[in-house]
Amino acid sequence: MDLKLPFSGEVGAVSFLDAQKSPFRQLRVGFCTMQKKVTSSSRKVFCSLQQPPAPAWPGRAVPDPGRKSWDGPKPISIVGSTGSIGTQTLDIVAENPEKFKVVALAAGSNVTLLADQVKTFKPQLVSVKNASLVAELKEALADSDHKPEIIPGEEGIVEVARHPDAVSVVTGIVGCAGLKPTVAAIEAGKDIALANKETLIAGGPFVLPLAHKHNVKILPADSEHSAIFQCIQGLPEGALRRIILTASGGAFRDWPVEKLKEVKVADALKHPNWSMGKKITVDSATLFNKGLEVIEAHYLFGADYDHIEIVIHPQSIIHSMIETQDSSVLAQLGLPDMRLPILYTLSWPDRIYCSEVTWPRLDLCKIGSLTFKAPDNAKYPSMDLAYAAGRAGGTMTGVLSAANEKAVEMFLDEKISYLDIFKVVEVTCEAHMKELVISPSLEEIIHYDLWARDYAATLQKLAGLSPLPA
Repeated sequence: MDLKLPFSGEVGAVSFLDAQKSPFRQLRVGFCTMQKKVTSSSRKVFCSLQQPPAPAWPGRAVPDPGRKSWDGPKPISIVGSTGSIGTQTLDIVAENPEKFKVVALAAGSNVTLLADQVKTFKPQLVSVKNASLVAELKEALADSDHKPEIIPGEEGIVEVARHPDAVSVVTGIVGCAGLKPTVAAIEAGKDIALANKETLIAGGPFVLPLAHKHNVKILPADSEHSAIFQCIQGLPEGALRRIILTASGGAFRDWPVEKLKEVKVADALKHPNWSMGKKITVDSATLFNKGLEVIEAHYLFGADYDHIEIVIHPQSIIHSMIETQDSSVLAQLGLPDMRLPILYTLSWPDRIYCSEVTWPRLDLCKIGSLTFKAPDNAKYPSMDLAYAAGRAGGTMTGVLSAANEKAVEMFLDEKISYLDIFKVVEVTCEAHMKELVISPSLEEIIHYDLWARDYAATLQKLAGLSPLPA
């Protein structure tokens, strides 16, 4: 099965758009001859590099003097409390009750778990996905001596995010659904413990200026960007030269590129290092997860795309590195454990003692060796696509992420092949070039996220593809 593209030229194992006819393809290879265009909102759009918004951390991290403004444990809100990020954050709070307290929780539909969280952490406010779950939550809390205020739906999520007592908000909700509560938290002056990738990948051009306006700190809660953030502590201005993102290489790091046309869903879900959700495991196999992290690193730390590199590091012990202007390389090492970066977003600039009972120590002698290799562009076309989207800027990065999410969904449903994931994303991004908005509003960001998913879905239908054989 093969997805037919309007122009074709072989690059490794995958057929892509012709560089001479495709503006997006030209961005992939780092040049562009397309003339300026005008969007429906009369904004000028250029195919060359744009002036990006000021980064969250311009290559260095220095705490503001006298910023602390609360007594006792630091009050936090959690958006997405029953998900992976939320539950791990609550583990940290449970271990450090003298350091943190929960004032508000927003969850989805897992009422049983949410009720347990309410009984344990006693937040003032909670939110559930919709009004139909309120009665169930109240019943689950009938025997509890703590009865929080309950606000359902989007309104509730926003109120949790901007709760007046919260100092920091952990944004663990998935997708563009996390944008509105994050914006509400920023407008209310709350620091953001960032675990929602759409906040910067899709919303960076809108969110970053807003954060600067309200003097809000955006602290990365994923391991790679936390590693970079830890490495830039105390750097002098202008010292950052290069960012080096490490990648496990995913399920196919040892496969020859010619074999990728044979990939089945079960193959893509066999991560060599650990067990994760299906979507992130496929993203690790395609390396789209790392391409998206390149875009996040650009928005977080201000490095241009020519100075952000990806390195395959199979042991996943070095979580990322930076190079300084004098060629020194600083790295952050640790066992794979999402709790550490989450903890640092909450404790920064402090370091909190962690017991050896619940926080295993890194023993390099047991690890034995750390190895590295350059990623193969033919095996991982996602890298070129991500750099191209980043160079286009504006709404293109959100379109890339949304198209990839839809393409992975279609692959997992066996509607397209593994190699078609890259093709669906590229054709969707190419189609978006004529509507690209460089300085989008929040509404435009959400609109093009939905547009990209719908457009990517049509590619499978228009190509006349049938489900893969079992």
